[in-house]
Amino acid sequence: MKTPDLDDLAAFACVAKHRSFRKAAQERGVSASALSHAMRALEQRLDLRLLNRSTRSVTPTAAGERLLARLAPALDEIHAGLDDINALRDTPSGSLRLNVPRSVAALLLTPLFARFHQAFPDVRLEVVTDDRLVDIVRDGFDAGVRYGESLAQDMVAIPLRPLPRMNVVAAPAYAERHGLPRTPGELKHHACIGRRFPSGAVYAWEFAQGGEKLSVAVDGPLLLDDEDLMVSAALDGVGLAYVYEGRVAQAVAEGRLLRALEEWHPPLESLFLYYPSGRRQPAPLRAFIDLLRQMGRA
Repeated sequence: MKTPDLDDLAAFACVAKHRSFRKAAQERGVSASALSHAMRALEQRLDLRLLNRSTRSVTPTAAGERLLARLAPALDEIHAGLDDINALRDTPSGSLRLNVPRSVAALLLTPLFARFHQAFPDVRLEVVTDDRLVDIVRDGFDAGVRYGESLAQDMVAIPLRPLPRMNVVAAPAYAERHGLPRTPGELKHHACIGRRFPSGAVYAWEFAQGGEKLSVAVDGPLLLDDEDLMVSAALDGVGLAYVYEGRVAQAVAEGRLLRALEEWHPPLESLFLYYPSGRRQPAPLRAFIDLLRQMGRA
């Protein structure tokens, strides 16, 4: 038996972890066909079948499960060792993969990109915007950003600066035809642009005034899953949109959108950058967290 290449073994571990050539290929930056070819070559070298393949799934065989159980901790130790010496460099190198909700990436992280690249030119930063709740360990991310109620207990959580408040907005043309709501209860008489989450749930608009909190299940002619589309629809007079202030501040300042229910802003939500507690913090992630703190975002 020829000794397998370490890179091929790491590729196998990635496929076995994701149970998907496509996801593993995305993480490793190669094509799924190239990864599949490499796995067949590895199996031929070992003279063992490591993966069961079907049109819908990829699963490790008994031999594959046994190999993965020994490989995973060994690969973790290798990565930790490389990261230890990476910390001795003047600037870190390598890659950093983050999973972040779309609104958070647009409003909180975008201003960091140029500064991060300037400070750490040898780090490749990848930000995947996704409003779904994902398993960052299973999906190959170094860290993620989520709201406090979504975090698992085995995660290290670093508080981030809250996002701007939510605003109810409408185009002047809509306000001329239908007026603007003065209380959340009046929303039932208005055309509201709804938001559907990746889970399938439709967002009930949340409000607070003093000690009173309430949520309103709104209705209207349009249901979307993207804030930019919601803002565009509101600008076109389709109805009321409920979006983060940072998305509409310029349009409000220019008079293209009007705010409503300004006294009913909900409390700011707790936002966290998180990563697994049992895993060594890689140097690129430490550098990113340091920059967040320097720029007042953590």
